[in-house]
Amino acid sequence: MDSASNIMLPVINLTEEILRSGKDSWTEARNRVTRAFEEYGCFIAVHDKYPSEVSDSIFSELQDLFDLPLEIKVQNTSQIPLFGYFGASWDLPLYETTSIEDATNLEAVQKFTNQMWPSKNNHFCELLHCYANQAAELDKMVSKLVFESYGVEKYHESHVGSVTYIVRFTKYRVPEQNETNVGVLPHTDKNFITILHQNDARGLEIQLKNGSWIPVDFPPSSVVIMAGDAFSVWSNGRVHSPLHRVTMKGKGRYSIAQFAFCKKLVETPTELVDDEHPLLYKPFDSLGFLGFISTDEGRKTQNPLKAYCGI
Repeated sequence: MDSASNIMLPVINLTEEILRSGKDSWTEARNRVTRAFEEYGCFIAVHDKYPSEVSDSIFSELQDLFDLPLEIKVQNTSQIPLFGYFGASWDLPLYETTSIEDATNLEAVQKFTNQMWPSKNNHFCELLHCYANQAAELDKMVSKLVFESYGVEKYHESHVGSVTYIVRFTKYRVPEQNETNVGVLPHTDKNFITILHQNDARGLEIQLKNGSWIPVDFPPSSVVIMAGDAFSVWSNGRVHSPLHRVTMKGKGRYSIAQFAFCKKLVETPTELVDDEHPLLYKPFDSLGFLGFISTDEGRKTQNPLKAYCGI
């Protein structure tokens, strides 16, 4: 369907000052975040986790990363389906991506950095490690708000202990004349929560529940925080995992997505199952689901999540 350009994603202030200014501001943030996840599956978070100079610096480093020779970039492989390095393909000619697993772990970031820059790039390593840990703090705060909102905060510590973070860097080049403007096809994220940051190029679009698409503009010092399929399973369908895509608008785009994956099975708390909300999903294995959607069966099914773990 056509874009509904007059509709905007909620913009929620999650700065330290707001969240520490008293119970009322925390409660308001909790309610707004939960409503946004239920209605849109995502929202724009204004925060103070990354100063503008950190953002500018990391996007400058991403240009250098993607400018490395292909024979170096392809060395970044992964046992996890859909991660590692992927270059442009016939169906996604504008898209190039690479990722780091366990990105809050300094050793993992050092290993990736040394693989890309054998002569060392300490600036990239320190910058990314700091960035990943700041994004992780934001992720933990957002999940805590929702767990509290649903009255199941007693499970939050266990959830946090099960999370590992994968950072994906993506470059979308400008399409040439008569070339597709599709950056990436419509998809949902498969993890629990995604924190998405981009340079000043537009292109991200979210599908609303009514089927229309809206463009997403990132205000200064903001990220998009998006629910994945694992979050939808955990919430027994209350949280919406939105379809999203990238359509190139005439300027090269760089993005950083930090994915929170659960290392243990994701199960719906018993408190979120009742007569009005019968159980929708069996326990969910995020990495197993990535494997499933990488198969012919997974690619062909209309609702992969339901096929994989629906009741």
